[in-house]
Amino acid sequence: MKVFLIILFLAVTSAKKESRVNPGYDCAYCQPEQIHIAFGEKSNDIVVTWTTFNNTHESRVQYGQGVMDQEAVGTRTRFTDGGPRKRFMWIHRVTLADLKFDTRYEYHAGSSYGWSELFSFKTPPEGEKWVVRAAIYGDMGNKNAHSLSYLQDETERGHFDVILHVGDFAYDMDTDDALVGDEFMRQLQPLAAAVPYMTCPGNHEAAYNFSNYRNRFTMPQGHEGLFYSFDLGPVHFVSISTEFYYFLEYGLKLVAEQFDWLQRDLEMANTAENRAKRPWIILYGHRPMYCSNSDDIDCSVEYTRKGLPLFGAFSLEPLLKDYGVDVVIWAHEHSYERTWPLYDQKVYNGTTHPYVNPSAPVHLVTGSAGCQEGRDHFKHSAASWSAFRSQDYGYTKFKAFNSTHLNFEQVSVDLGGIVIDNFWLIKYNMSTSTAQ
Repeated sequence: MKVFLIILFLAVTSAKKESRVNPGYDCAYCQPEQIHIAFGEKSNDIVVTWTTFNNTHESRVQYGQGVMDQEAVGTRTRFTDGGPRKRFMWIHRVTLADLKFDTRYEYHAGSSYGWSELFSFKTPPEGEKWVVRAAIYGDMGNKNAHSLSYLQDETERGHFDVILHVGDFAYDMDTDDALVGDEFMRQLQPLAAAVPYMTCPGNHEAAYNFSNYRNRFTMPQGHEGLFYSFDLGPVHFVSISTEFYYFLEYGLKLVAEQFDWLQRDLEMANTAENRAKRPWIILYGHRPMYCSNSDDIDCSVEYTRKGLPLFGAFSLEPLLKDYGVDVVIWAHEHSYERTWPLYDQKVYNGTTHPYVNPSAPVHLVTGSAGCQEGRDHFKHSAASWSAFRSQDYGYTKFKAFNSTHLNFEQVSVDLGGIVIDNFWLIKYNMSTSTAQ
């Protein structure tokens, strides 16, 4: 009898350890889709996120170098869209932790009921001394997405280490009971399953308190992707939500929490040790502090720059200058605009050329990836702080070459992928922050 009990105990223990489900029932919607990846808490942690429409009772990623000889297990949550049909889906998340740096991994995601197709990604090199390459854009929909094929092509050719989508997805992810969101996430898959796809919320994600955004993306640091930061090479990237300032019906608490968090984050990035390792600070959020478009009230409201209406509280622009933020990237306007180094509407040119040792941040608006709302027009005369403007559909390419040189290029899709704007940001006084 004792022998039987021991055998039974071992069998149960083994089954619990394995925790594999038996696909013995009809699971019509268990096939993984909408696969995308993002950085986790470290640059060699990769989080894989995907969707199924039935509960698969397990979430697994099999992965490895050339052969998928490793497996990681994660979690799943049921997400119910706020639309009339109350459609629900299962969002799966698995973290591939402590991966080897500068290494290509193959992976697929799923469960005993079905696996995705095979994908691969390359982890970044270790440390700070390597060239970071990024694609940056906002305002891309599932219709009229002029830049999508160009971005897919460049991604598959290995041109990017990270992609920043600066708000406004699908138009909108909640449209038609979130069916548009599903289709858009499928369209993103060729990019987002291969390169970490880092995001921030825009105004088109506001429905049901940003629920589609909060649930569909997985960003680091536990704030449901609404604000976070991460380090990559010589760059400290910071993502914020400008939308807290415009959707006050969701409360002031998040405005205050983000402001306090941002100040602490920038203070930490500006310690002597951290600024020496990562001299560049790049912040991105959806609605711009500066723009010269003619058909958008936001170009005069600018709550994130001026602070909340009436009180002027929680103004973010002083933090940008006080903590030496180098570049601030926005979208929202369906156009491209680059400023001179700028603070409080005053141009702060560099020591010998405008972008050499500037003493104020440079602002970029890159919201022309393409959506069903079309292009935005500019005012006839550019402001004194505006250096370059374009209505062409396109996206921005970025390279952090080293501790002293950044390069930005604006690609025009209208002109077949040629670069229409190119500028360098150069800092030689790297022992201190750019704040003055």
